[in-house]
Amino acid sequence: MSKITRHETNPVLSNAVEYHGFVFLAGVTAQDLSADVVGQTQQILAKIDDLLENHGTDKTRLLQAQVWLKDIRDRDALNGVWTKWLPEGGAPVRACVEANMADPRHLVEIMVTACR
Repeated sequence: MSKITRHETNPVLSNAVEYHGFVFLAGVTAQDLSADVVGQTQQILAKIDDLLENHGTDKTRLLQAQVWLKDIRDRDALNGVWTKWLPEGGAPVRACVEANMADPRHLVEIMVTACR
């Protein structure tokens, strides 16, 4: 049986889980909540880059992404940053939906799964 490794775990969630060559990241949000959706997305994608690297992979190995936007009308702004960040030909499967956020200052949250 393959080992499941959980990282930065608290009673509610783990920030990352590794299993059988896959890396599952929890939803990532921006630090600077005064930024607009473009700024928050840039912060999130930089954090995702760091997290993936810390777990032995990178954005060229993305399999899936889930994106939550406070306002779906910000989708084009998010996609402008997202498409520049993705490697050419490396788009994962993705869902992007409007959602009420736990903190109303959060404009976007992104969760990804990658493989090694």
